[in-house]
This record gives sequence, C-alpha cells and structure tokens, in this order.
Amino acid sequence: MQLEAIVRERVAAGDVAGAATEAIRALGPKVVGYLRTVLQDEEDAADAFSAWAEDLWKGLPSFQARSSLRTWSLRLAFNAAMDLRAKAHCRRERRFATSEASALAEEIRTGTVERIERDRQKLADLRAQLSPDEQTLLFLRLDQELSWDEVAEVLSPLDAQTARKRFERLKERLAKLARERGYLD
Repeated sequence: MQLEAIVRERVAAGDVAGAATEAIRALGPKVVGYLRTVLQDEEDAADAFSAWAEDLWKGLPSFQARSSLRTWSLRLAFNAAMDLRAKAHCRRERRFATSEASALAEEIRTGTVERIERDRQKLADLRAQLSPDEQTLLFLRLDQELSWDEVAEVLSPLDAQTARKRFERLKERLAKLARERGYLD
C-alpha cells in the first residue's frame, strides 16, 4: 500500500499518531537531506527537522490532499527552514523538552545523518577507483544533473550517445566494484 493511502486510512480511523509516524519515517530522510543542504548547519537542520515533524504531526488531520503528501511535507520543511532563518536572532540557549514528534524526528535525523556519512564514505571510495575522465562524467551527469547534450558539450568531441554509453558501462563497473567491496546488500 502506498504511503498516502496508509496515512489517509490511519487518519480516517483516528490514528493520527500512527499516520504521522508512518509519514515521518518515510519522508524524514529526504527532508533531513533537504534541510542540511539549505541550512548548511547540523544544529539548524536538527531544529528545523524537529519543527517539521511537529508541524506534520499537528497538521496531518487537516491535510486536504490538494497536493501530494510528499509535496505538502516538503512545503512544511521549506517553511520550517525559512522560519528558523527568520528567527535566528531569537535562538534559545537551551533546548525545550522533546515531545513524541520531536523525539521521533531526532531518531530519524540522527540515523539519517549516520547513514548519509557511511554512504558518502563508500561513494568516495568507489570514485577514487575511477579515472579523471570517469569521475568527470559522473560529476557532470549526477552531481550537476546535466543533460546528455550538455555532458557531450563539456566533454567535446564526445557526442551525447557515446557519453550515455560510457555512463552505462561506468554504472556497471561501479556496481561490480560495490558488490566486490560488500557495499550492496
């Protein structure tokens, strides 16, 4: 069953806590990544993530599905980040006691940060095995999200089709390296 259906079903049954927990567990890791990127500070990201979880928890019963749950939750994350930035001058010196939503948010955020760091180390290890040309191809396509035509323009005289084929071979090579190192489950 899809997340939105599960959440709607639980809210309709009066299980807002269960619905919110499902939503926070499913959507939280991406939200943490977004907040870390936007706020560029772990403590700020943690505070904004906690606010996001509280807002999601409180707002779920009134969620009207005018947009997807994912889109709505990302809007809440955006609002939490902007609120935190706007209130930077009012930061409190001590943290308030955590509620159930804040405790869950902290659990998800901490686990996500640790997982992201482990994954980052694995990716760095794999990338170190590549030639500069291969690293550039990965950077252009994945990190910069360039189209194949743009990749070909940067790597000229390569054409888009050749760049795509090299990328496919590179993905296969990386998958093989990852399996050999035990990085894939």
